[in-house]
Order: sequence, then structure tokens, then C-alpha cells
Amino acid sequence: MDRAPEETTEIRARLLAHKAELRRRVTTIHEHARNPLDQDSAEQAAQIGNIAVVSALETEAVQQIADIDAAIQRLDAGTYGICVSCGEAIGEGRLKVRPAATQCRDCAELDGRRG
Repeated sequence: MDRAPEETTEIRARLLAHKAELRRRVTTIHEHARNPLDQDSAEQAAQIGNIAVVSALETEAVQQIADIDAAIQRLDAGTYGICVSCGEAIGEGRLKVRPAATQCRDCAELDGRRG
């Protein structure tokens, strides 16, 4: 998909800004993970539950960072915005909401129903 250089620059900037925010989030998670557990067993139980939630958030953020890196590679290759499933253009609205999207809305919905 041919994009104007200004558009490519804008997309790259959005992707990199989102990636920076995700990295800050992961760093914050790591900083909080270093804190020792409370001595109180009831408080420890709550903290352990929080650790599971925070771990899931970290995993999601790390995956999103990888998705952004892949989107930047597609941008460099000139394939950004092309559905990997059907080869059609991914709608601009979808890309604005999900800049690292690899599928058009129809293919994503189809995959969602299968999985």
C-alpha cells in the first residue's frame, strides 16, 4: 500500500509513542515487583492475587510491544495496512484504533468466531 512519506512518518510516530508508553508500563511493573511482601498473611494473599493480575498485564504489554515492532517492519516493507489473511486494505478507522492490526475487520471477526 503506497503511503505518502508524511503519513508514514505520522504512523511511525504514533506506533513509537505507544511503544514508549508500554515500556514505561512494563518498567513500572518491574519496579513494583521488587517490593517485598507484607508480613501479614492476609495482606500477602491479596498481594499474591495482585501479582497474578500485574503479571498478566505485563505479558499483554510485552505482546503489544512485539506487535508494534512487527507493524513498524510492515511499514518499512510497504505492507502496513494490508490484511495478512485476505490481502485487502485494512480500514483507516481500524488502523487508527488498532495501529498494529494485521487483519481487516472482517477477517479479524472471522478468526474471533473460530477461536
